[in-house]
Amino acid sequence: MINRSVFRALCLASVLLIGGFGSTLYADEAKSEITLASTTSTQNSGLFDYLLPLFKKQTGVEVHVVAVGTGAALKLARNGDADVLMVHHKTSEEKFVSDGYGVERFDVMYNDFVLVGPDSDPAEVKGTQTIVEALNKIKTKQAIFLSRGDDSGTNKRELELWKASGSNPKSASGDWYRETGSGMGATLNTTVAMQGYALTDRATWISYKNKQNMEILFEGDKRLFNQYGVIVVNPKKFPHVKIKPAETFVNWIVSSKGQKVIAGYKLSGEQLFIPNAE
Repeated sequence: MINRSVFRALCLASVLLIGGFGSTLYADEAKSEITLASTTSTQNSGLFDYLLPLFKKQTGVEVHVVAVGTGAALKLARNGDADVLMVHHKTSEEKFVSDGYGVERFDVMYNDFVLVGPDSDPAEVKGTQTIVEALNKIKTKQAIFLSRGDDSGTNKRELELWKASGSNPKSASGDWYRETGSGMGATLNTTVAMQGYALTDRATWISYKNKQNMEILFEGDKRLFNQYGVIVVNPKKFPHVKIKPAETFVNWIVSSKGQKVIAGYKLSGEQLFIPNAE
């Protein structure tokens, strides 16, 4: 008959062994999951709902998306709360890398920004030659303009465009210039309700369902080019970053396979993003 103390020791060893084995399994599972800090435009457009299941099928890596404005996504990544960053403000992305928070930045895809407003066009921006001219007309007419006001990539570009026009619209904040502090979808809802103007990325506009009498009133200026980039968060800064699956995601999305998936994503026959990793 086995000694009772020996039996207890064997039981304890078994528990520790099973527990250790379970921990290893959990760690291995965790390695196949990453957190992606990205923008509301990529999420609201439906791109990730289309792209990520295909990525997981091909690689086995699960991607959890935190969709916020570009400024907030950069902050998350700077705090080490993401494994990969995918946003659309190149200057901020390059600073993120040069400051040591990211490994390397890669172009992924692009589209453009458009100026939308009511079909009655009270500021008469339709037919203007440049986005700067269009914004100056809105200011002159003091027509309602809705800004995200959330430090997103769209908000950053909007403020850059106002600066190029020689204006500081924030001096009229609460008057004809309204800051929602919200994502693109919520800002467009407010724009429709107030029959105002707004700058939006084309992908969100195509996927937006509540257009009513709103339409694109200005597009095509080279200043409205909208580039997206992807960056692996630096594991030297944050050792907990899941570097292998993070690199798998970046390598895949800039590869011919990932680029083909991006090119294939369309709504109502319209392509939302143009891949340009090469």
